[in-house]
Amino acid sequence: MQHSPVHILIVEDNATDVMIMREAFANSTWNATLHVASNGEDAMKLLRRVGEHADAPRPDLILLDLNMPRKNGHEVLSEIKSDLLLLRIPVVILTTSQAENDISQAYAAHANCYIRKPVDFEHFDEVMRAIVHFWFDLVSLPVTKA
Repeated sequence: MQHSPVHILIVEDNATDVMIMREAFANSTWNATLHVASNGEDAMKLLRRVGEHADAPRPDLILLDLNMPRKNGHEVLSEIKSDLLLLRIPVVILTTSQAENDISQAYAAHANCYIRKPVDFEHFDEVMRAIVHFWFDLVSLPVTKA
C-alpha cells in the first residue's frame, strides 16, 4: 500500500549515514521526500525558509544528529522547540552518542525520542524501517502547514 507523501528533514553530516537513510526510505511504502542539511546552520535556514529555502516545505519529521559542525544538534533542537512555527515537528535524535548527558539534555529540550545509531548497515536499515513504521504508520501527526 502506498502512503501519502511526507517530507523528512535529515540533519546529518555523515554521507554514508544519509545514504543508508535514503535507501531505507526508498524501500518503504512511504512516499518520502528527503531534505538533507549537513550542518545545524543549514538546517535552521531550511526550517526558517531563509534565502534559497524560501519555498521549502515544512518537514513532517526531523532526524537530527547531535555531533555536527557549525551548530550542533543540541543547539538545533533548542531552536526548533523554542520556535512557535516549528515546535510541533517531531524531532528524533539519531546519533552515535550514548552519553547520559546527551540523552538527558535532548529530552530536557523536548526531543521526541533518542535513538543510538547502529554501527552496521543491516541494523541501521532495521532502525530506519522502525522509525518510518512508528512515526508514519502508528502515530497520528498534526497536519503540517506549508
